[in-house]
Amino acid sequence: MGKKGKKEKGRGAEKTAAKMEKKVSKRSRKEEEDLEALIAHFQTLDAKRTQIVETPCPPPSPRLNASLSVHPEKDELILFGGEYFNGQKVKLFCITSSTSTISERTPGPKLTSPVHLRGAVLTSIPCCWSAFPCVARRTLLPLCSFTFTVAVVVPQGGGQLWVFGGEFASPNGEQFYHYKDLWVLHLATKTWEQVKSTGGPSGRSGHRMVAWKRQLILFGGFHESTRDYIYYNDVYAFHLDTFTWSKLSPSGTGPTPRSGCQMSVTPQGGIVVYGGYSKQRVKKDVDKGARHSDMFLLKPEDGREDKWVWTRMNPSGVRPTPRSGFSVAMAPNHQTLFFGGVCDEEEEESLAGEFFNDLYFYDATRNRWFEGQLKGPKSERKKRRWGRREEPEGGSKLACAGAGTQAPVEVVKEVVAEDGTVVIIKQVLAAPGSAGQPQSEDEDSLEEAGRPAPGPCPRSNAMLAVKHGVLYVYGGMFEAGDRQVTLSDLHCLDLHRMEAWKALVEMDPETQEWLEETDSEEDSEEVEGAEGGDEDEDEDSGEESGAED
Repeated sequence: MGKKGKKEKGRGAEKTAAKMEKKVSKRSRKEEEDLEALIAHFQTLDAKRTQIVETPCPPPSPRLNASLSVHPEKDELILFGGEYFNGQKVKLFCITSSTSTISERTPGPKLTSPVHLRGAVLTSIPCCWSAFPCVARRTLLPLCSFTFTVAVVVPQGGGQLWVFGGEFASPNGEQFYHYKDLWVLHLATKTWEQVKSTGGPSGRSGHRMVAWKRQLILFGGFHESTRDYIYYNDVYAFHLDTFTWSKLSPSGTGPTPRSGCQMSVTPQGGIVVYGGYSKQRVKKDVDKGARHSDMFLLKPEDGREDKWVWTRMNPSGVRPTPRSGFSVAMAPNHQTLFFGGVCDEEEEESLAGEFFNDLYFYDATRNRWFEGQLKGPKSERKKRRWGRREEPEGGSKLACAGAGTQAPVEVVKEVVAEDGTVVIIKQVLAAPGSAGQPQSEDEDSLEEAGRPAPGPCPRSNAMLAVKHGVLYVYGGMFEAGDRQVTLSDLHCLDLHRMEAWKALVEMDPETQEWLEETDSEEDSEEVEGAEGGDEDEDEDSGEESGAED
């Protein structure tokens, strides 16, 4: 009896332990299920927060000093950042927008997908836009600049938009902060990533950067505070394989320090630097601006990528007149396209500028400048030809009647810039007395038919991009008296045909808001900001700067 009781007692303990183990196991499974449900809930919330949802949006607001880049894999143009001034306040944009370009197979523009960053005002390029938010992979999103930060697109990884430096301005335009941070926007995932690497350039604006093989090559720029300013002519390379900076020390005589120059890669593997702007102090508290029109070639020496050399170029052909604020894009056949700009006449108390909307092409293979001239629409050219053929008798009478008149005179001038560069300027003068000769209605209609359709008005600091041989010009600014007019129109031009501009988005400058500066703002003291360039400093700190591009 005793032995049997002991066995039953042992069996009871085993049953109790089994029940406890079962309860613990059930509780563990429930906790795991709850944890999985919690994780799934957080994943759902995160997916909603980072979900890319396209929504319709209007065309972009007026701006200048932004960048317009070509998507390497899609028929899209990517617009990043920019600034706008209404007479009293500066408005900056931390926005990336994109739109499909015009395809040869489709009769009209296909328009999609701007990107909205950090709650900024949503903007984009023409008609029927759609918007989607962009995700930051680490820390904060990049801030745009007053004089725009440079953006370069490279094809790897589905397309990457690299951004370095620039300025951030306070709304009253009195405080500026120069950045020296480097960011990449992964176009495939719409994700920003900050790339931290030591040994890079100091904080600056107005610099230029191009993609060269597996590197980003950066040149020049400026940094300005209330006390002083400095312009740069240093060269840095960022290696896309190792994510490291290196400072280049090219041999030879290179460009003087400057900002806002042209920088482009040649078919031969060199890098051309042309023009730019800088200031120099002529006497105490008096600075004078200088427009550069010289050209230099930066190339690897003896084929070595670790050793570079500067060479001064002296291209032939019809060169652009000296100017600043021009825009650059790569045209078909590896030519560099040059558009617009401004020539400022500076005096101690005033500044007056002449704005341009002309086109020039630089052919690095021939080391020659060409002036871009439009032919006019094909149908209108036929009208002009038929108009000339249908006047055999009247034409001879007119020739006799006008035998004593002179033909238009072409005047060629050579202007020597401050840096010693010779600039050739062509000007066609009307024949004396021709202005007073009346024209018939037929002649007027033929002349109007032969005149190319109006394109973008003269402007500086516009954004250019070329896709499928079509040039797109967006935004920029011009001055009308004391008023600065910031533009938001979009025009395109087929560079293969060179017939006429086509307006995709038009704008009436008269509708733009302009606020006169108040007395309190004129008399307000300038606040000296912190020295720019440290990524770890407070973002709200700024530094005083004048901004040139």
